[in-house]
Amino acid sequence: MGRVIRAQRKGAGSVFVSHTHHRKGKPALRAVDFAERNGYIKGVVKDIIHDPGRGAPLAVAYFKDPYRYKIKKELFVAAEGMHTGMFVYCGRKAQLTIGNVMPVGNMPEGTIVCNLEEKSGDRGKIARASGNYATVIAHNPDTKRTRVKLPSGTKKVIPSANRAMVGIVAGGGRIDKPMLKAGRAYHKYKAK
Repeated sequence: MGRVIRAQRKGAGSVFVSHTHHRKGKPALRAVDFAERNGYIKGVVKDIIHDPGRGAPLAVAYFKDPYRYKIKKELFVAAEGMHTGMFVYCGRKAQLTIGNVMPVGNMPEGTIVCNLEEKSGDRGKIARASGNYATVIAHNPDTKRTRVKLPSGTKKVIPSANRAMVGIVAGGGRIDKPMLKAGRAYHKYKAK
């Protein structure tokens, strides 16, 4: 008789499921539309909220729907320096200020970004953990590709049309403070 090891037991679910009930939803960049592709669109940060099981805070931004008379709520991973009542601009013609979302091809080299898209239009996959950031290294206008340095230190070539948020993810310095006792680690993973 072999023993079912813990890693295998976790696959079965039941008591090993993640605690997702109080989570606030999937934070992502806006879906790419005409406004983002050609100009920019203005939104306002209404709230900064805590997401259980995540070190970084989330920002709730309100945008006017460009096609229908209504307000669209978007959830972003908050960049450091974001505050309520702040205007954020998303699109190709947006300015280079913290919290704005624009294609990496329109950023100067050396720009610090977060919430970076891995593939065009995937709404942000890279550098989303608290305090993390990626750096734009170089552009190649002929092939429309951009080199970025990821949080791990790896350099990656991505399409210049990929969008990213300017700035670093808020909630940095979280790992600097020692846990000190097993109970704190226990409660931290209880939320995950």
